[in-house]
Amino acid sequence: MSTLKLVDTLDEQQQLEALIEDTKPPVPPECRHLHYLLSTPFRYGAPYPTGSRFRRAGISEGVFHAAEAPETAVAEMTFHRLLFFAESPDTPWPTNPAEYTAFAAEYRSKKAIDLTRGRLKAHSAAWSHPTGYSQCQALAESARMAAIEIIRYRSVRDPKKRMNLALLTCRAFAKPEPLSLQT
Repeated sequence: MSTLKLVDTLDEQQQLEALIEDTKPPVPPECRHLHYLLSTPFRYGAPYPTGSRFRRAGISEGVFHAAEAPETAVAEMTFHRLLFFAESPDTPWPTNPAEYTAFAAEYRSKKAIDLTRGRLKAHSAAWSHPTGYSQCQALAESARMAAIEIIRYRSVRDPKKRMNLALLTCRAFAKPEPLSLQT
């Protein structure tokens, strides 16, 4: 865990993690059976400081963003890390490497949409702006009202344009645990 760098012993880390956990909003009841990697995006229905492609800033429901290929997830994460440093030039760059974990999760839904097919494909420019998300956020709100659980869309950051997913509800997870983890 990243907090290990902040303490001297495992006991201190456990105490720090408990303090941090107490400051977080509760996991919604329908997500409590899920592993924390799957439930975490849904616990922040509290004020959300910045928007994401399918979630508005402010108070809005959580979204689990995923990629169909690990390379796509790396491209997405790298873009957001670089954007953070570009928008906060006084923040020093990390001096040591960080470890990240990729994991697979099984999902299913009878209520999903694919932005690369049918009538939605004709609006691909609206779904693919690198940083302007207002049309995607409006789509996600309409999708939630229609009980859509998953939005499948093309990555604008992956050079191979592979696919991403936005799970709008934790009910879309078919299994409560990640299937595999890779650091």
